[in-house]
Amino acid sequence: MKLIAHSDHQASTPGPTTLAMANDVDPRAVALAGVTRIDLHFPKFTDGRAFSQAFLLRRRLGFAGEIRATGDVLVDQLVQMKRTGFDSAVLRSDQSLAAAQAQWSRYAGHYQGDAVQTAPAFARKASA
Repeated sequence: MKLIAHSDHQASTPGPTTLAMANDVDPRAVALAGVTRIDLHFPKFTDGRAFSQAFLLRRRLGFAGEIRATGDVLVDQLVQMKRTGFDSAVLRSDQSLAAAQAQWSRYAGHYQGDAVQTAPAFARKASA
C-alpha cells in the first residue's frame, strides 16, 4: 500500500479520470467507465463507511484502478484499509509516515480471506 503524506496530497490535483466519492454514495450506482482512481473519504476516524465502499468496488464491481483513502486517516486503520481493497492512503497531517510503515511488519499475515487475497490461509497453503 502506498502511503502519502497529507502535504503531498494537498499539492496534487486530481485528474479527469479521478472520482472523489462521498462516504454516503452507493458505489453500485456510480458510472465507473474511464475512472482510474477513486478517492474515498473518511470524514472522521470512527466513520467506516469507506471500508464498505472499497470492498464493494474491489470485490463486487471488479474495479481494478487505484482506491485512495483520504480524510481522517490514522495509522491504526491502514491494515484494515489494505484488506478491504485500498491501494493508497493519505495520512492525516499529525500521523507519522515512519509509524505507518511499521504497521506492515506487525501483521505478517491473516487467516481469513479479504478483498485482495480472497482465499483463507489454509487454502493458500494447500495450493502452494
